[in-house]
Amino acid sequence: MKNKSLVSINDFTKEEQLRVLEAAREFEANPVQTILKDHVIASLFFEPSTRTRLSFESAISRLGGKIVGFSEASNTSVKKGESLRDTILTIANYSDLIVMRNPIEGSARFASEISPVPIINAGDGSNQHPTQTLLDLYSILQTQDTLDNLHVAFVGDLKYGRTVHSLVIALCNYNTTFHLVSPVELKLPSSVKMHIKEKNLAYHQYTSMEEVIPNTDILYMTRIQKERFSDPLEFERIKNSYNLHKDMLVDTKENFKILHPMPRVNEIHINVDEDPRAYYFQQALNGVYVRQALLSILLGYR
Repeated sequence: MKNKSLVSINDFTKEEQLRVLEAAREFEANPVQTILKDHVIASLFFEPSTRTRLSFESAISRLGGKIVGFSEASNTSVKKGESLRDTILTIANYSDLIVMRNPIEGSARFASEISPVPIINAGDGSNQHPTQTLLDLYSILQTQDTLDNLHVAFVGDLKYGRTVHSLVIALCNYNTTFHLVSPVELKLPSSVKMHIKEKNLAYHQYTSMEEVIPNTDILYMTRIQKERFSDPLEFERIKNSYNLHKDMLVDTKENFKILHPMPRVNEIHINVDEDPRAYYFQQALNGVYVRQALLSILLGYR
């Protein structure tokens, strides 16, 4: 896996994904190391980010690496009209690996095809978010002690939610039963459901969240993403479709856990935060360990 890029979760086999998760477990036990002390990592965020950008920077720092880059394109030569091609070829001269978020679907794949150093896709539009998928898999494994034969419910924006798209594809390797909860306008795209059908796995579609809670192992909440809507009126109409309150959790399985890729708006009430079934803040922390594992593997230290 050394010098390999990660653009789509499909770029890693099931075995390679599990290798990252096993390394993440080692970093959780011993997070401060210096294996990247001679490396420079470029962090190129053309789109706003909090958890992904900062957890990558935390992972790099804890491994002793150096960070260069930017957190918004307005401070770069992109504002002057520089092409993505020229940006990537230039930054590759300054770094050993590039982490990139870009709002244009397919931009990460293009970058990986021209870059002489590995590219990690930190989100390209509403397409994919593979490092979030790896930390989601790690969080599921930590809470369920398995990735196999689980009932996973996805709630909210399944159409534009890149975290949902990547995680559904990954979970198709583990005999998952999918429960897909969304407004009609935000159903999971057919191109993603195709992966479920190809593995002959079961999926069920709902518009109500309440009916799936008692039978699921993982409830994966997502926000309705205002920035993905071209029609503001459509967003206003469905933005409050789902709101999880603690009093909705009276009948759950013993192993039931709530995940959320964040940021949260109002789809999970703060009265859920102290509930032991809420795992989303630990999930965010797991992103550091998983990204440490990924960086160390792609740079040849695992």
